[in-house]
Amino acid sequence: MTTSELIRLLSDGDYHSGEQLGKQLGVSRTAIWKQLKKLEVLGISSEAIKGLGYRLVSPIELLDGPRIVSALSKEPRQHLARLFVEESVTSTNSFLRERFAQGVGHAEICIAEGQSAGRGRRGRQWLSAWGQGLTFSIAWRFDGGAVTLKGLSLAIGVVIAQVLEQHGLRVALKWPNDVLMLSADGEKRKLAGVLVELNGDVSGACEIVAGIGLNIVLPSSLREQLDQPVAAVADQSPRVSRNILAAGLIEALLSLMASFEKDGFGAWQKKWNQRNAYLGCAIEVTQNAQRYTAIDEGVDDEGNLCVRRDNELLRLVGGEISLRARS
Repeated sequence: MTTSELIRLLSDGDYHSGEQLGKQLGVSRTAIWKQLKKLEVLGISSEAIKGLGYRLVSPIELLDGPRIVSALSKEPRQHLARLFVEESVTSTNSFLRERFAQGVGHAEICIAEGQSAGRGRRGRQWLSAWGQGLTFSIAWRFDGGAVTLKGLSLAIGVVIAQVLEQHGLRVALKWPNDVLMLSADGEKRKLAGVLVELNGDVSGACEIVAGIGLNIVLPSSLREQLDQPVAAVADQSPRVSRNILAAGLIEALLSLMASFEKDGFGAWQKKWNQRNAYLGCAIEVTQNAQRYTAIDEGVDDEGNLCVRRDNELLRLVGGEISLRARS
């Protein structure tokens, strides 16, 4: 019995007795009870009523590989070498990096219901509720080297924003790798993040794995664990299908990867700046041990953030840099 098998039975909205579930899954009622306790640890709430049985408080739409692939348009589907749909992995980025180590990996995607060691930028942990977010990675091999890939993570952010906007969400981008949700009162909360890992030469062949973490549903218990304001797709668009959203993101990312080496970030610069959450605003920049206030003037054609400090224009390249709106 897997977590997915039990959730699939409980997600129909009906009540199921422990005895019925045990028969359907070929296990004892005690095993069912233990598995339900595991669901609570994963942040998945169930309810039990004597005489009726168990059901999930909020149904979960499990990932469906065939459905995702069938929703892709012809050309992007031709770029896809393989789609892995996993119940749980340490991280989807690590999964695809291992595929590269095995001599495969190009144009492969791994999407998982849950991660035990999901990672964000600067070594931070990425937390998401099992089966209630989208955590996936795409692997790609480029011939032109790292020098041709400047701004790739920002272009990925634009792609995510475009797909979310098609589903009615109001979003903005924060340099270098965050997608924010805009509330009606103008508040900005983190909705998604991008982590790009590169292995290879500056001017020769290189391999990248780009990981995306997107909050679809965030239980209050998980929100309380996070150290910044966060949001989820369901906050604005509760009826969006996880599988349809996954298909839209995968299609857009496959198209981006196939064309980025030729087009570069210049083709995405204007689109990023149009969604810049802090364009023209005072921001606080932390760079190594230095902290200062500057005005956000948008990104250049290589994806560097241009800020004006007093009368000096500075270009922030990346690395150990963080920024936030000045309060």
